[in-house]
Amino acid sequence: MVVHPATHSRRESRPTAVGSARQRETVALKGFSGLALAVFVLLLVVSIILAVVLDALDVPDGWIAAEVIILNLVGLYILFALRVANQWEKAIVLRLGRFRGLKGPGPFWIVPVVDTIPAMVDHRVMVTPFTAERTLTKDSVPVNVDAVLFWVVWDAEKAVLEVEDYQTAIAWAAQTALREIIGQMDLASILVGRTVMDAELQRIIDERTTPWGITVQSVEIRDIVIPEALEDAMSRQAQAERERQARVILGESEKQIAASFAEAAQAYRDNPTALHLRAMNMLFEGLKEKGALIIVPSSAVETMNLGGLMGMASMTGALQTLIAGGQPPAPPQEG
Repeated sequence: MVVHPATHSRRESRPTAVGSARQRETVALKGFSGLALAVFVLLLVVSIILAVVLDALDVPDGWIAAEVIILNLVGLYILFALRVANQWEKAIVLRLGRFRGLKGPGPFWIVPVVDTIPAMVDHRVMVTPFTAERTLTKDSVPVNVDAVLFWVVWDAEKAVLEVEDYQTAIAWAAQTALREIIGQMDLASILVGRTVMDAELQRIIDERTTPWGITVQSVEIRDIVIPEALEDAMSRQAQAERERQARVILGESEKQIAASFAEAAQAYRDNPTALHLRAMNMLFEGLKEKGALIIVPSSAVETMNLGGLMGMASMTGALQTLIAGGQPPAPPQEG
């Protein structure tokens, strides 16, 4: 789920009669099947060839005309009566306006003029995108939500006979259900409760479309768009929360460090030798770095007698510097 700021207003996509137009186009394209057209052309060619052969054999013209008419009528009947439905389709057959039955998949026959095919119903899983723009949530926040609906026709008879255009109807039902769900939830629930929202949408839409012979397989929320000012406020709130958590963690760390120091102080108070060794070790680690500056509290120097130790360390460092420079050390002066 992606959340974007509403930087510009978008015109809400409304369901149109695309589904019905697609159905009419499908039926028009399938008015003549390729198989029926091929049989018709074959019979037409056979009738012409047979007429030429019969004329060469001095057959009376009446018989030749009868042969041509019969073969052409058979070809025309096959052209208008033979239909072919794809594996995923069901043909709705009406006889004199009344429902006759479902045909397909594969080739099937109808009675020309008497039977009609108003629709070819697709039984594959269909995808319908829908949206709800500038819809107020329960806490009066306008949001734009885009979603995708996956559905399938399980009863072609109900889908065609119970509703005028089932594809447009399911798009409208999905959009109104989405608006209803948004109005019942606050913004926080919408942002974090996508799974709950998907399940509730599926339940509501499925209840509305089941009488039409349509079942909803799933609903997926694609995008949630909130106002830009609100997104900035939420970002500042999240940043402040992260800073608060960081300060809390830092405070807990300081408490743990202070407890460790208190425990070490108790150990060093009962064992001065260990304290002196620790101090000497700290000085040694500091003096290993060239140009290191060590600041030692005067109280620590007096308590642990570090003055002589630090003087010796300084003298040793000076002697090492002079020897490295090739100058002998100056003799001590007698006072």
